[in-house]
Amino acid sequence: MAENSIALKSKQTEQESEELRIIKAVRQDPKEFGELYKLYVEQVFRYLYSRLGNVHEAEDVTAQTFLAAFEAFDRFRQDGHLAPWLFGIARNKATDHFRKRKNSAPIEDAENIPVVEDPLVGVIQSEQAMSLANLIQELSEDEHELLRLRFLVEMSFPEIAHLLQRNEEAVKKSIYRLLARLHSQLEVSNE
Repeated sequence: MAENSIALKSKQTEQESEELRIIKAVRQDPKEFGELYKLYVEQVFRYLYSRLGNVHEAEDVTAQTFLAAFEAFDRFRQDGHLAPWLFGIARNKATDHFRKRKNSAPIEDAENIPVVEDPLVGVIQSEQAMSLANLIQELSEDEHELLRLRFLVEMSFPEIAHLLQRNEEAVKKSIYRLLARLHSQLEVSNE
């Protein structure tokens, strides 16, 4: 258990020092923004895909996120919180996307919608996994967001707290309580 904690702290320290290196590089030469893109594009895409449920939309909103981050980088305060800043932009872009989608009429016929294999299909094969998926579907959007940020994006508790503008202890307690509730509901559904 202690080894996992040390490994996690080491990973966070490495990522923080990598972020600081990239911030300095981008401040000196905006062409270095590609390094930030490489570091976060996969996580931002996974996060947006989990929110939007469509590969093409997630790709578009990911591109919009990085464009907005590039344009706003000169306003980024170097306080060591690059990930929450970037995912805050991604959240806002996803919200904007939902607003636009809600206000526009669908133009695609069902046959033109591409069939996209869900990356979770391989994981959700057992009955227990199906039960868990059903329980997760019943969560509120705020609870979904906590799970996405912690487990899909792999943000630390301080990063999530910073992004959501909440107390770190409140974030920890919310996540632990949510996991405990899911666990107990899963046990009940498997009986």
